[in-house]
Amino acid sequence: MKLIKACLLTAITATVLTSCGGSAIVSTPVENIDNVPLKETELTEKEKHNWGHLDLVTDTIPGMSVDKAYAEIIKDKKGKAVIVAVIDSGIDIEHEDLDGVVWTNEDEIPGNGIDDDKNGYVDDIHGWNFLGDAYDEQLEFVRIIVKGDKSNPQYNAAVAEYEEKHQEALANKQRYDQIYEMVKSADETISKHLNKEDYTKEDVSGITSDDATVNQAKAMLQNMYANGFDDTEAALEAIKGGVEYFTDQLNANLNKDLKGRKTGDDPDDLSDVGYGNGNVLPSEKGESHGTHVAGIIAAERNNGLGANGVANNVQIMSLRAVPNGDEYDKDIALAIRYAVDNGATIINGSFGKYYSPHSDWVRDAIAYASDNDVLFINAAGNEGIDIDKKDVYPNDAIGTGPEVSKTFITVGALEPKYGSGMIAGFSNYGKYNVDVFAPGAKVYSTTPENEYDTKGGTSMAAPAVAGVAALIRSYYPKLSAEQVKQVILDSGLAVKTNVVVGGNPEDVRPFGDLTKSGKMVNAYNALIMASQMK
Repeated sequence: MKLIKACLLTAITATVLTSCGGSAIVSTPVENIDNVPLKETELTEKEKHNWGHLDLVTDTIPGMSVDKAYAEIIKDKKGKAVIVAVIDSGIDIEHEDLDGVVWTNEDEIPGNGIDDDKNGYVDDIHGWNFLGDAYDEQLEFVRIIVKGDKSNPQYNAAVAEYEEKHQEALANKQRYDQIYEMVKSADETISKHLNKEDYTKEDVSGITSDDATVNQAKAMLQNMYANGFDDTEAALEAIKGGVEYFTDQLNANLNKDLKGRKTGDDPDDLSDVGYGNGNVLPSEKGESHGTHVAGIIAAERNNGLGANGVANNVQIMSLRAVPNGDEYDKDIALAIRYAVDNGATIINGSFGKYYSPHSDWVRDAIAYASDNDVLFINAAGNEGIDIDKKDVYPNDAIGTGPEVSKTFITVGALEPKYGSGMIAGFSNYGKYNVDVFAPGAKVYSTTPENEYDTKGGTSMAAPAVAGVAALIRSYYPKLSAEQVKQVILDSGLAVKTNVVVGGNPEDVRPFGDLTKSGKMVNAYNALIMASQMK
């Protein structure tokens, strides 16, 4: 069994503090950490649903030590309520695991059609919906092409990218269609051969036949099993998801004729405000991203339901501004300002794009949040690329230039396995532009209509960090947003090992080359460090 070497973990000095109950609290790492074995067995179902909250030393899983923090540090302490704004798709604020953590604008009278609090938004009871009744939207480079403004410095790149992405989507849809039909046909062949619909991998392995069709079907299903699928039904569902994804790209995201905007405003005029409405719910069940993100931050803890959020004492402010496609810069800029002006002290932004005609509007809003003591937690993106070398939006800087914010944190995603494969293959990275890494692959959380699901992305890593930030702001409310950022970056577990980058086994680099801090976020250490700061 492999061992965790002491050099793999943080160099932060172990500090002994005394809690209210008088018991000693010691920050990770502890002495003799090199004697702790790495986990090589498969995660249990319980671990899969909670791995981001587990502890590297105790559980040998690279979580954020959230459960340990509650057990040893927070205990019976009473924290202050913290408003976290989630700028995302719609959030199911009626979900059984979220309905108790929803922010309510007490200065607004529901349903009277009057802007009671004079904040410019009528009946904004739980936040604001900047998308109105729309959801499907084009990607930004498609909108640039449709406008036909060849003076736009991104126009030529947009045209080239459209040709590449459109052909790629067509080819992938065709490929997924073919694979789906092949697996479906193989399933029907094997079911008929075995004379039963519910068969196992062992049943398939035991098939001997002179029928070439049966043998081909057997080979197809065994290849499917080798790629991680336990049964045909799960494989068909996943493949069908691929078909739907690329169909959606062709019909919406890459469709030059789509008229996605339905709010009646001019998206190129930042002064044209007041559009949208107060309905922050998803437009359809499939619009699940925002609900999943909200649950990672603040799903009601220990209520016997599906998931625990990282933070207690949280009120989720829902700002629906991210469509099925690329968000508009105007919506994001106004959503950030809405969050700041209406009491949020943390903003989670699990979205991003590579073209941004009005990126200055968003940077100005990010600076506004910083100037008003608000943290902005940002997802790094999911293309497995170095974002020091490719511009990604939003960002608090142009490229690697001066930052306009002291409270902007960009987060990469971890897998639930410590060692060389701990960086999610999809996760973007950057020594300058990515601050920390946090659990982001295979994360279990809330989805609309009282359901739960496992999703992966830096979209899931950012709210994990937003949850840690909320814990710090709740229990140590005198710390500024800039101090909270410092705590999160400085208190993480430093990783010295080499890791696979971008899912490419040929690209192996030191973890510290992928992020500014060289660390993965740790709630336990963060709360200890926060308690020491003035």
